[in-house]
Amino acid sequence: MCSTAALAAGLAAPAFAQAPFPDRPISLIVPFAAGGPTDVVARMIAIPMGKSLGQTVLVENAVGAGGTIAATKVARAAPNGYTIFIHHMGMATAPALYKKLAFDPLKDFDYIGQVVDVPMTLLARKDFPANNLKELQAYIKANPTKVTLANAGLGAVSHLCGLLFMTQLGAELNTIPYKGTGPAMNDLLGGQVDLLCDQTTQTVPMIKDGRVKVFGVTTLKRLSALPNVPTLDEQGMKGFEVKVWHGMYAPKGTPQPVLDKVTAALQGAMQDPMVKQRLVDLSSDPAPMDKINATGLKTHLEAEIAKWGPVIKKAGIYAD
Repeated sequence: MCSTAALAAGLAAPAFAQAPFPDRPISLIVPFAAGGPTDVVARMIAIPMGKSLGQTVLVENAVGAGGTIAATKVARAAPNGYTIFIHHMGMATAPALYKKLAFDPLKDFDYIGQVVDVPMTLLARKDFPANNLKELQAYIKANPTKVTLANAGLGAVSHLCGLLFMTQLGAELNTIPYKGTGPAMNDLLGGQVDLLCDQTTQTVPMIKDGRVKVFGVTTLKRLSALPNVPTLDEQGMKGFEVKVWHGMYAPKGTPQPVLDKVTAALQGAMQDPMVKQRLVDLSSDPAPMDKINATGLKTHLEAEIAKWGPVIKKAGIYAD
């Protein structure tokens, strides 16, 4: 009797053993609307990641409050690997931008790795008087209250890029917030505003077609897509670097073997030929392979928090 019960218990034990990860689809949470730059990157890598993991990676858009709604959702999710998160540099600016934040970027997440960098460009309307950065600086100095600088709204990357530009320039421009880069760009093209800092995914075709003036790119090296456009750094704004970097996260407490699998899948996706070509088409750069890991992302996030916090606080901008 006892031996029979023991045998039955032994045979039943495997049924309660934890299934190997993953045994069902994985949700990749995107904090912005479908069709936006972050969503494009997420959907681009979801397919090769799914192939590597042997399960579908489903992109889920959780929109609102500059990405903080999605970040809070992920921070509170079960730490089992079935909820992962992709976010851009807003993960680093949120602590300074929001007075009340329901998550801590450095304490409430495990890190998977950096994903991709999207450079920015400093633009002007086609008929703006200045033709290069030196002339732009002189024009602003002579007309400090006349120059208008558009952005995509409070805390948007275009807003932060503009703040950094004004900080290095030592001038306060008349900033005009819009509800997104689309309407801001439309007004730049129409001549209603003077300047705009925007991502290369949108601006490269316009620069090549001569529809806007470009004063520089916001990377420390020139872009292959715009080889004749100098960096702001090489023109005297030393250290000026703004890239819409993206990172991938998981809820804090996710088992290390699970994180390792997801990290390996991300690394493989970033080496996929179709992904690499798509990034070239978007004038974007995959993160270096030695940064597509937990250490690379955590180190970068800490540096970005230290960089943007003082800029935001000095500007006195806050979101509810």
